[in-house]
Amino acid sequence: MRRLALVTLVVDDYDEALRFYTEALGFRLAEDAPRPDGSRWVVVEPGDGGGTGLLLARAKDEEQRSRIGDQTGGRVGFFLHTDDFARDHARMTAAGVRFLEEPRHEPYGTVAVFQDLHGNRWDLLQPAA
Repeated sequence: MRRLALVTLVVDDYDEALRFYTEALGFRLAEDAPRPDGSRWVVVEPGDGGGTGLLLARAKDEEQRSRIGDQTGGRVGFFLHTDDFARDHARMTAAGVRFLEEPRHEPYGTVAVFQDLHGNRWDLLQPAA
């Protein structure tokens, strides 16, 4: 095994999630294909696509809908690395991304927690050199 290819993120609407990840976070659309059951296979990736992608999966029932926005029990569950924290923080803030704290400098790098459109917590992180 060489890499983790996809992580599923349960969403309530494909197009709303797709807009958030491509417009607010700057991800690229890798795939958007209809499936025989009426769902879609929607994959977004940060950067050039060399890392792990997100499969945006629309909730199919009440149990899955109950997980939207709290897929990691309130913990930061996703870590978005950048090579220019100030640039990406400013761009994301201008795009309406909600940061829960001011940027802070830690021994491991510059970081700030933000929420996606459903409330899942993410770190924007520029690792220390």
